[in-house]
Amino acid sequence: MLIVYGLLAALALLVYCVLDVVTTPRERVRALPKPLWLLVVLLPVVGPLAWFFTGRPPRGTDRQGLRPGPRVERGAPDDDEDFLRELRRRADEQRRRARDPRDD
Repeated sequence: MLIVYGLLAALALLVYCVLDVVTTPRERVRALPKPLWLLVVLLPVVGPLAWFFTGRPPRGTDRQGLRPGPRVERGAPDDDEDFLRELRRRADEQRRRARDPRDD
């Protein structure tokens, strides 16, 4: 039974790495050209491990190689005074137009 689990794990690793190689942009692949990585990944266990340690883009970057920026905390729109001021101005303008349609 242990052999079956080992084979399933190796197969899952292989499938994951093939998909990872295919979806990684060519300019982000390290060490070898992308088509060669597809062949290397097909080697049982050693190929996917080589991809993880030497071929993948560095951790902490997105697929385009950019590091994520600082997270911007956004509150609810009704906490923003400028937003509320603009809403009030637009509502007053709509009321004024509804009272006197000739102004348009």
